[in-house]
Amino acid sequence: MTVSLTSPDELLRLDGVGIRFGGLQAVDDLSFSVGQGQIVGLIGPNGAGKTTAFNMITGVYKPTEGRIIFDGRDITGWAPHRIARVGIFRTFQTIRLFYGQSVLVNVLAGLHLKTRQQWWQGLLRTPSQRQEETELRATVTELLARLQLDHLAYEDVASLPYGVQRRVELARALAARPKLLILDEPAAGLNDQESAALNRTILDVRDEGISVLLVEHDMNVVMNVTDSIVCINFGRKIAEGRPEQIRAHPEVIEAYLGKDEDEDAEQPQDTAARGGA
Repeated sequence: MTVSLTSPDELLRLDGVGIRFGGLQAVDDLSFSVGQGQIVGLIGPNGAGKTTAFNMITGVYKPTEGRIIFDGRDITGWAPHRIARVGIFRTFQTIRLFYGQSVLVNVLAGLHLKTRQQWWQGLLRTPSQRQEETELRATVTELLARLQLDHLAYEDVASLPYGVQRRVELARALAARPKLLILDEPAAGLNDQESAALNRTILDVRDEGISVLLVEHDMNVVMNVTDSIVCINFGRKIAEGRPEQIRAHPEVIEAYLGKDEDEDAEQPQDTAARGGA
């Protein structure tokens, strides 16, 4: 009998996770969870360890301490393809699309782990392979319509605006029908209108029962879509709570803004006074 390692409403849990690169402790004793159908934001200054945490969850890096539990299983140190198969998919800070290929082909690539056919069946174009391809194309066509990309299905992704390319990358991740979608700075490079559309899409994803874990520097996105926020600095968690709690948390404010503004404003005046004396 398989024993679940997570509570019924918990999908992902990090228990004291850490990683060291030589003498650098990039992430240290990080613990938090993502519930079923929940949107969790992971925030912090540049270099805080956010993307490193994502890389450990998705198998790019193997933690040197702690455990990562997903859907009741310990996935610590699993290879990326095994982690993808159990339902974790991600997007990246920098867009990773197949330029020179259509939107449709790029999104179909997200279904490669869901195919039932063997490679030789694709070469021979067997009836079962053709039927499955028809089904997959229908699935992707429906997804493109939901994300308002259907009119661009046969356009080369390289010819599309940056914000649209971001939506294509999101569509590819959603095509795999993930249990947990990890978004690494999805609003990067988007204008206000595109960011607002992204907010709606993330909420729609949650409403379909997909959990979301996101790193984002655009606080309007984070505050408007998340159920819970985890803030880290220098690889360690400094705060966790609801958006309104995090917004007012003194350690979070200090991590983002540094020393008190009045203190900083007074320093040049004191220096100038000493110089003029």
